[in-house]
Order: sequence, then structure tokens, then C-alpha cells
Amino acid sequence: MRQASLLGWGLLFIGLALAALGTCVGSAGFENLLRPLLDAGADPAERDMAWRIVTEIRLPRTLGAWAAGGLLGLAGALAQGLFRNPLADPYLLGSASGASLGVAIALAAVGGGAGMVGASMMNGASFSMLSGSLWVRLGLTGAAFAGAVLAVMLTLALARGVGHTLRLLLAGVIVGVVLGALTSLVLLFSPESLQAMQAFMLGTTGFIGWTAWGLMFGCWCLCSIIAWSLARVLDGLSLGEATAHSLGLPLAPLRAALVGTLALATGTAVAQTGLIAFVGLAAPHLVRAVVKVPHRQLMWLASLMGGVLLEAADLLARWVIAPQELPVGVVTAALGGGYLLWLMHRRSSGLSAGGLS
Repeated sequence: MRQASLLGWGLLFIGLALAALGTCVGSAGFENLLRPLLDAGADPAERDMAWRIVTEIRLPRTLGAWAAGGLLGLAGALAQGLFRNPLADPYLLGSASGASLGVAIALAAVGGGAGMVGASMMNGASFSMLSGSLWVRLGLTGAAFAGAVLAVMLTLALARGVGHTLRLLLAGVIVGVVLGALTSLVLLFSPESLQAMQAFMLGTTGFIGWTAWGLMFGCWCLCSIIAWSLARVLDGLSLGEATAHSLGLPLAPLRAALVGTLALATGTAVAQTGLIAFVGLAAPHLVRAVVKVPHRQLMWLASLMGGVLLEAADLLARWVIAPQELPVGVVTAALGGGYLLWLMHRRSSGLSAGGLS
């Protein structure tokens, strides 16, 4: 328990340090704008410009990366506990493809015309993926959530529940492929949405403003409370369904609540940042490699770990080839894939596999 507390405080400290560093990394690489803000003798115009850059661009983006990573880390811990599979992640059951389909339909419905810049809807109102409007963000989140729930429920229906792991994984692959094809079909009939969807599929934190951060943070708080209250169900399921039934747990409604929480966390993160791979899978593994804790602590720690991972990936994406920027989804895929290959190598060598053991 003490190790878990130390890890939690350590992740909080690292997250705050990365947030401070994130205010100093922009299109020109490392540029400490905190100095003119803290210097009383600085030029007022320079201080005002630095204040606007930090508070309107860099800080919400960095905090938004932490919130999105926290949602994905929490969703990953939920998925692995719910399906009793350490290789399950928020996207494995088709939720990512469902969320993508929901966003693609939303973009096509409003005429997502100029992609990143914006488009005109039929009633003359403007729409943009970069919009800070609460209604735009709620609309994208709702569309992604609906698509994620549809995909997960379709996967569960095809797999006839969660009792057979192989059947569940195969159903998730099938649903992901079919919904991915439907997304391509929607974009075929709405080519003006391709630019926005390209950035969405690669994953980016460039869309995040204060509205998106507030939406993700509020959803993170809600999902964390629900997950914390249902942690006993995951502990029971980890011992087997028979044991969970013997504990008097009503598994059907509790599973539905867990699936809904998983879909809400995944859909909210995907709606704001696009598809960001491996964070939900790697975060619980990294926690388990350090401490062995029940699900109540694991979900909190995995959420904090996911926030730190995505914050670090966002900084690398902005910094490595500045003034150009890498899609953050590419960074997480490269780092996460390398980590999993390392785990596989350790396991094949007969050593401890950390989170896979």
C-alpha cells in the first residue's frame, strides 16, 4: 500500500513537472515564456503576448493531454479487469472504430467542409474541429460516445457475452474492420471531411482548448467515481465468474455499468484527440510492473500513468522536429509498440514479464 501511495504521489509530481515544461515548448522548440511573465521589468506587449500564448494555447493543450491520457489509462484498466485479459485495451473491442464512425457521420452531417479551418452548415452557421464552442465539443463527444457504445455492444452480442476470451477478441476485430469500412464509406460520400478525419485518425492534441479540457476533466471525474464504486466487481471477476456470483454480485447490470463507463471514457478522449494508440494498454501494465494492487488502486494509478504518458508524448511531438509537429498518435504508437516488443522479448527469454505475468 505504501508503494502504491509513493507511486501515486510520484506520478502527480511528474505530471505537474511536465505541465510546467509544456508551457515552455512551442512551434520554435523550447522557449521559456514564463520568464517574461515573472519579470516585473519585461515589456508589457511582450508580457501580454507571452500570457496569451501560455494561457490560450500551451497550458490547455498540456492539461488536455493529461486529461485524455487519464481517460485512456482508466479505460484500459477497466477493459483489462472487465474482460480478465491483460492484453485488452479501450480500442480492442471496436470502440475506437465506433467512435471514429460517429465522428465521421457528425462531420458529414454538418458538412465538415474545410476540415481544420471550418465549414459552413446549411443554415449558414460555421463549424470547425478547432472550435472552442461547448456545443461543438458536446456534439463530437456525443457522436463518439454513441459510436463507441454501439461498437462495444455489437462486439458483446457477437461474442455472446464475455465468457469466452478468444471469441470476444475475434468479435472485436470483426466489428472494428466492419465499422472502419463504414467510416471509409461515409468519407467517400463526404470528401470535404477527409482533412479533418486524417488528423483525427493520426491522433493529435492540437484541437484541445479550455472547453475540451473542461469536458474531458469533468468526464474523468465522473468515470473515476463510477469505476471506484465498481472496483469490487472487477476484483470478484478476477477470481472467476463463479466466485463473483458466490459473492452475491449482480453481474449483468454491473457489467453494463462498466461497459458504459468504458465507452464514455474512450469516446470522450477520442472525440477530443482522435485515435491515440497504446496509452490505454501500456498504462496498467506499467503500474503492475511496479506494484501489485487491487482494482480500486490500480484504476487511479493507471489513470495517472496514462496522463503522464500522453503528456510526455505531446511534448515529444511538439519538440522533436520543431517547428514542424509530429502527430501524437504516431509517437505513442512507436513508444508503446517498442515497450510491448520489449515485454515479449523478456517473456520469451524466460524472465519476468512485468505486467504480462
